[in-house]
Amino acid sequence: MANDTDTSERSRKVSAPGPAEAAENPRGAGRLDALRRASVPIRRASARSTGVLTGLVLLCAYMALTEPIFLTWGNITNIVASNTVILVLAVGATFVIISGGIDLSTASAAAVTGMTYGLLLKNGQGALVAVGGALLAGLLLGVVNGVLIAYVRVSFLVVTLGTLAVFESVALVMNHGRTVNTFSFGAFQPVYKFALNDVGGIPYLLIFDVVLVAGAALTLKYTSFGRAVYAVGSNPEAARLNGIKVARTIFSVYLLAGLAAATASLVQIGRLTGASPTIDSTLLLTVIAAVLIGGTAYTGGEGGVGGTVLGVVFLGVIQNGLTLSDVSTFWRGTVNGVVLIVAVAFGVARARGWLTLRRPAAPGPRQKAAGT
Repeated sequence: MANDTDTSERSRKVSAPGPAEAAENPRGAGRLDALRRASVPIRRASARSTGVLTGLVLLCAYMALTEPIFLTWGNITNIVASNTVILVLAVGATFVIISGGIDLSTASAAAVTGMTYGLLLKNGQGALVAVGGALLAGLLLGVVNGVLIAYVRVSFLVVTLGTLAVFESVALVMNHGRTVNTFSFGAFQPVYKFALNDVGGIPYLLIFDVVLVAGAALTLKYTSFGRAVYAVGSNPEAARLNGIKVARTIFSVYLLAGLAAATASLVQIGRLTGASPTIDSTLLLTVIAAVLIGGTAYTGGEGGVGGTVLGVVFLGVIQNGLTLSDVSTFWRGTVNGVVLIVAVAFGVARARGWLTLRRPAAPGPRQKAAGT
């Protein structure tokens, strides 16, 4: 993982303009040029996710042949419900990683926001207040990470590793390590129904996933903020020289990650009917693996939400296949870790040209003359 203050590797993606070039171009024109160049990694991301798409198709074909229940609607909706929490966290992580950072505290932040929601219900608050309180808590946790990383300029690895531990402790302290049973509270019903009910056989969670992914993809591809995220991830110094507010962009992506953590916690509580202060030990690994498997570059500046969706589905199908095949769930972490290492290794090999077939150079004039 490259340091967030080290831009030497990223300078190959978006080169910084020289003094004469910066003087000739107005700031607005330079910023527009930077945003246009930032759209190039979007096209690269589609190529990077081709491998996981091929693997997903082959995996689904194998599962369909070996497990007849795999293609049933009930099993498909089960895969959707089981992986919505991962998808929400992964969408937030996609913005962070494209910007050149990483958020190791996202799962711990989900635990804190979930406990906030549960305790608000326990204290007699209504549905809107409880949901709003959880979302606000997520934003505040994002503010903590964002301020320290963007404005205080502490390494994102140091900050998010530290807040991972802090948020874990806060979640445990909030209710003395005990889970809040939310099923008995009337104000819990909207979240419960949203997580488990459907309309016309289509789960609400599936509709939510489609809306979330579409909104995130459109934001990254068609808004100035999305293109600024790519520009900052490619080369923050070049982005700054072209008029992009680098600190504000970095702050915003961690704010989005905090909001994603809160949203994911509400989905999780709706499915489990309880707010737990502890988190799945493999959740963070799964989220990061899904983003990187989907083609988002760990060095920043390249990637997309579409690839993240493929990564989430790919890992979800693997876990579903292990369950249908009666393989112990204890192997989940092993599978995710191996897939993550392989995906990143292929990304490095592709970036260094090891997977590119090099054609022999065309003969020069002297060689042609000698040949004749």
